[in-house]
Amino acid sequence: MNKDELTGNVNGISLPSLIAMVITSAIGAGIFALTSDLAVGASPGPALIAWGIVGFGILMLALSLNNLVLERPELEGIFAYAQEGFGDFAGFISGWGYWLSTWLGNVAFATVMMSAIGYFVPAFKSGQSVIAIVCASIVSWTLTWFVSRGVENAAFLNAIITICKLIPLFTFIVIAIFLFKSQIFTAHFWNNVSGNFNGGKGVGDQIKNCMMVMMWVFVGVEGAVNLSSRAKRKSDAGKATIIGLLCLILIYVLASILPYGYMSRTELMNLDQPAMVYIFKDMVGTWGGAFISIGLIISLFGSWISWTMLPAETMRLMADEGLLPKFFARENKYKAPYIALIVTAGLVQLFLISLLFMDSAYNFAYSLCTAAVVISYIFVGAYQMKFAWLKQQKGQVLIGFLALAFQCVGIYLAGLQYVLLCLIAYVPGIWFFVKARKEKHHDRVLFPYEWILTALISLGAIIGIMLLLMNKISV
Repeated sequence: MNKDELTGNVNGISLPSLIAMVITSAIGAGIFALTSDLAVGASPGPALIAWGIVGFGILMLALSLNNLVLERPELEGIFAYAQEGFGDFAGFISGWGYWLSTWLGNVAFATVMMSAIGYFVPAFKSGQSVIAIVCASIVSWTLTWFVSRGVENAAFLNAIITICKLIPLFTFIVIAIFLFKSQIFTAHFWNNVSGNFNGGKGVGDQIKNCMMVMMWVFVGVEGAVNLSSRAKRKSDAGKATIIGLLCLILIYVLASILPYGYMSRTELMNLDQPAMVYIFKDMVGTWGGAFISIGLIISLFGSWISWTMLPAETMRLMADEGLLPKFFARENKYKAPYIALIVTAGLVQLFLISLLFMDSAYNFAYSLCTAAVVISYIFVGAYQMKFAWLKQQKGQVLIGFLALAFQCVGIYLAGLQYVLLCLIAYVPGIWFFVKARKEKHHDRVLFPYEWILTALISLGAIIGIMLLLMNKISV
């Protein structure tokens, strides 16, 4: 029996299911709104450049994850790299940020799913009506119950849903290829609003404008790594991440860029959301809108399952490592972390209720989600650099540096206001971290450098609250 088999789970999740986890975790609401969101910020030329930059940056992250899974198969969960490389407090910062991002993603899914149902039932169209929030809450708690019956069973269902959700996407891509008009696509390739390369926003600004939404659609690409402890072979988690990412890049670029050859940028940016629904309706008729809407609902259902598993699994692993109190790791007879599931579902519920008082719930939720997860990704790049440097692997050091640099730029592009809002959520998390350390009978609840970091996080949280009260940050 080889090392990989020893570190795996014989009855665990297979490689195809892990690949499906990567694809379905990332493909959720974003791809269906992608073209319109990009058209607001950029013409096709700058959008293609941005895809190259983001695709390269995320590939460096995926290669880092793949290397670390192979080299350190005993580490479980994305936060484990931060903990191993930089200490328990860094592990907590990474894990708490990842946990925040995954359940906030569910809030974004809920909003768009209700909007998709609104294609058939107008009362749901805004995604934020009372009836929409009630229905989203029912779906959230139902999925929580389902995942509580066993994570491996949920992963198997997720693989089936992945196949179903890709059918409408591929159909859209094929039809878009046949209807593609090169003269529309190239007429104003760099700026098809002003019709002038130097008019309107510059190419650099356009690239910056669309990178945020591009980063959002890749959130979840690390899903296989986070469930590596439940994989049949640990090495499968790394393979699944690379294969899944390459599939995602191809799907995203085709689905978002081809419509620029069917409609002008002005038409695309003025579409109702989810934009793909209305583009396909224009292409083939009313049935096309219904077809994509059903595909979107299935897609979101699959992503929602994945993202119900991920935050609960993150809390369980953090509790096992002593970064959160032990009760978060309690499992039921199905080996599901039921305490973590209930806590996460409760917070999703509170946030869903808050959507009744927000103007642009989907954009707010995905921006906050992206800002939170980038914190975790930064630690992955940093640990990849440190580990590879100690192993004298110069090529791997470069990969880690590029991953780290890209994610640091991502923090800036995500918007510092969203980082400040994330820091507000870190304050109660630190209380749980201190409680976990007391359970381990440490002489100190926080070391000197941890007190300094806690003070900085608290200061950032206070600034965030003040900016909210002064309406400097809009929600």
